[in-house]
Amino acid sequence: MEIRLETIEIPVAADEVCGTLLAPAAKLPGVLFVHGWGGSQAQDLQRAREAAGLGCVCLTFDLRGHERHAARRDTVSRADNLQDLLAAYDRLLDEPHVDPAAIAVVGISYGGYLAAILTALRPVRWLALRSPALYMDEGWTMSKRQLHEATDLHAYRRRALRADENRALRACADFLGDALLVESEFDETVPHEVIGNYTAALSGARSLTSRLLRGADHALSHEDAQLAYRRVLIHWLTEMIVGAREVAAQARLDKLPADPSETAGDAE
Repeated sequence: MEIRLETIEIPVAADEVCGTLLAPAAKLPGVLFVHGWGGSQAQDLQRAREAAGLGCVCLTFDLRGHERHAARRDTVSRADNLQDLLAAYDRLLDEPHVDPAAIAVVGISYGGYLAAILTALRPVRWLALRSPALYMDEGWTMSKRQLHEATDLHAYRRRALRADENRALRACADFLGDALLVESEFDETVPHEVIGNYTAALSGARSLTSRLLRGADHALSHEDAQLAYRRVLIHWLTEMIVGAREVAAQARLDKLPADPSETAGDAE
């Protein structure tokens, strides 16, 4: 994330004083939101609005099998939806003001699972996962409905898995950016064991922030749980993005030539 630094002369009376102008670069962070199975982009719009207020370019979208493509709900596969996510990511990067080195992906449940896999296929700097699901690697092109019928996901999600046993976990093990992992206290769809597997896989991330939503279920059925998650997410995005800007600004300042009069400048 670059910061523009410019030395300027400021006219005053018949003279000029020297100044230094620091400003965000023309490129802005991008944030891509991925909803869960049975959800829609409408659920992400409030969070996207708040992220846009941080100075980010945000993109929400509907996975196939949902909303306008609901007729494909029984036939759409993980392979199809990963292609949807890749297309959305590439579309976000087509925006002229998006910094390709400052991309955040926010995924929920099934969308979190896909977002984790995305990190192995596209550059992602910040990864936020709420109740990310896990699926067996087998049956990748099988329809998601068949996947649920043909496999015992409940038992699979109760297992302790090594990162090399699951595609999403393998991607997390290779992820070197900053991660946020949010768990619901009373989640019967994504049990604590799944969160434990993701936590272990993300051990090599630059930073890992874990949060538990007390009293929340998987769907965040109560408004206070939704608000709590939104606060956690926006606080984390603020910390990541503003922090990155501060680091970039300091790096530019560190490149300025030392001023020998600096130490005496505060004397009175």
